Amino acid sequence: MSSERMNRRSRAALGRHGLLIALSLLMVFPIVLTISTTFKTSEDVKVNPFGFFSSFSWENLSNAWNVGNFDAYLLNSFLLSVPSTLIVVILSTMGGYTFARLPFPGRTFLFYLVIVGLLVPFFAYMIPLYFQLRAMGLLDSLVGVNLVLASTGVSFGTFFMRAFFADLPAELDQAARIDGASEWQIFLRVMLPLVTSGVGALAVFTFLQNWNNFLVPLLYIPSGEYRPLTTGLYLFLGGRTVDIGPLAAGTLITILPVIVLFIALQRQVTQGFISGAVKG
Repeated sequence: MSSERMNRRSRAALGRHGLLIALSLLMVFPIVLTISTTFKTSEDVKVNPFGFFSSFSWENLSNAWNVGNFDAYLLNSFLLSVPSTLIVVILSTMGGYTFARLPFPGRTFLFYLVIVGLLVPFFAYMIPLYFQLRAMGLLDSLVGVNLVLASTGVSFGTFFMRAFFADLPAELDQAARIDGASEWQIFLRVMLPLVTSGVGALAVFTFLQNWNNFLVPLLYIPSGEYRPLTTGLYLFLGGRTVDIGPLAAGTLITILPVIVLFIALQRQVTQGFISGAVKG
């Protein structure tokens, strides 16, 4: 009977692993195809579009980088993603600490007011926001777009970081106050080092979200002066014909930084989100 159970468990485990392998291959296939198409000659792309690494050439990558202006698009993506991510992380960390550790009148009401930002879709206010930015002189500027990108992530970031701060023992800040530490010292030297996994996970998640954002730069940078990679790819689809080789090269340039970032920080991101899920 025990051997029968072991056989059933082995078959179930084998089935789960087989399913996970199949899903992994399904997810990896478009990335491998994009890399293969990027480094093939233009003639080979037309003749054998689904052939893997049947030829090698830097032509598509060079055309996308120099002719397609993807060097400028890459810089613009960093100029739009990095500052907005820093704003979200700083405000969310401070907000999460405030709502979790500092008692003040109306704290619960204000926290629920922040959570409302998670319930209101961006499409509900994107047109009024356009006219507001134009009236403030922030339309078509890095400052304006960074503020818009940051505003879409602060609500989730505050909710996310509050779970980390709320789980810390109350004796920590009480002992620090007895020792004469100010509120800023408690936040920076006692509490913040204990939630670094959450801060890292929030930073990576926000960066990926802002890096892949297509609608915000398209709406609020009408001149295209600071066009990022996402809207730069859109230009390849604007004509009557699509040059698949440079398009694949542009796609590779777009996804490569986020893949490298996620691989480098995947353990911290996983730990942060698992801890946040358990604590929340």
